[in-house]
Amino acid sequence: MSKKRGGLFFLFKIAYRNIYRNLRRSILCIIAISIAVLVIIFMMSFLYGMIDSLKKIITVFETSHIRIYANDYEDKKDFLALQYPVEAPDNNLDDFLLKLESIDGINKAFPRIKSVVTLTNNDVKHAYLWGFNLEEEFKFSHFNLTKKNNGLVEGRYPEAKKNECAIGKRFAKRIGLKIGDRIEFKVLSSQFSDKFASPVITGLFDFDYHTVDRKFIIMPLKRMQKLVVLNNKAQIIHLFVDNDNIKNIPELTETVREHVKGKNLTVKNWRDDNWYFNYVMSAGLLIYNIIFAVFIIVASFLIVNTIIMVIHERMKEIGMMSALGLDRGEIVRIFFLEAVFLSLFGAILGAILGGILTGFLSNIPISYETMAGGAEMPISNTIYVKFSFKYIFGGLFYGLILSSICTILPSLKAAFIEPVEALRR
Repeated sequence: MSKKRGGLFFLFKIAYRNIYRNLRRSILCIIAISIAVLVIIFMMSFLYGMIDSLKKIITVFETSHIRIYANDYEDKKDFLALQYPVEAPDNNLDDFLLKLESIDGINKAFPRIKSVVTLTNNDVKHAYLWGFNLEEEFKFSHFNLTKKNNGLVEGRYPEAKKNECAIGKRFAKRIGLKIGDRIEFKVLSSQFSDKFASPVITGLFDFDYHTVDRKFIIMPLKRMQKLVVLNNKAQIIHLFVDNDNIKNIPELTETVREHVKGKNLTVKNWRDDNWYFNYVMSAGLLIYNIIFAVFIIVASFLIVNTIIMVIHERMKEIGMMSALGLDRGEIVRIFFLEAVFLSLFGAILGAILGGILTGFLSNIPISYETMAGGAEMPISNTIYVKFSFKYIFGGLFYGLILSSICTILPSLKAAFIEPVEALRR
């Protein structure tokens, strides 16, 4: 019978025309599907944007992609010990860094030194002193994700040949000091001797990372090397890889190990250690996935309920189709094809809107602090929504497939109702 009427093409025509028979109902169905797809795309972009922002903060400030330090430093790293430095071959740290950067896939190698200091003339007793190549690292990385700059909010950064430093804006408020004041502290040098310093504060920074902003004093690497007696040495060398080689970090780690073999050095990447931030990342990813799953369920119910409502409102129409000679299989296929059309229109609309929304928001920093009602976050204060065609197409196929599949069961149920009963309803 279906062959005489044109077969599948005939059913396609009926299904497509049915969309326009009740345009208001079709529009509501398309809107429901598009909203669900939009929500899914936004949630994927938002949650994975949060993860990416967290990764950036951790790699820039804490772990880098790959770290090199002395073997003896392994057991003392929690204490930020300075007595076990990385000693470059021939005592030439700059040449050693250049050789590391010459490894294919390694973008930059930065030496850093970090230590705990005791403030000698303040109610706040302890802080961290951090020495690194300020100018070079600021060129390479954004230390403030919100403004995508070096984080300086007042004054200037210290010069290498002067007794100067910069401190976090929040730290300055805690200790009651300002630009032009001296901050006095004591640090234990690499020779186990107490070293006293009182550098002038030349600048205040906001790195958008509250752990650093509230507790850190920073100075140029050369100045800190001299202060803690680590000339031409580093506590840790941090390696950063090209963006194209992020997935190859384990292989690059092995390459670096071969490169420094026999030099009494340990090489680890940012996932090697049972480190605090790895637990934060794992816990965060679990929480984000749970939230995402909840939104998937809500969006699915929205689509399923809309499709079921559309079918059950048309019982008389199903009875009429049966009375006109269409068999149950043809009725199911008509409703299925109609759902495919509606799903396609709704999913495409939702994907377009989701792409526009996430593309727009991907350039706007979202503040954790504002979202949390002013509460300070221990990690990054900034989220950037992650724009990705992968998420857009994922939401598109989700809406299309789910809407089509959820049509089958109610269509089957409706198709098996006797024509007289269907017309009575």
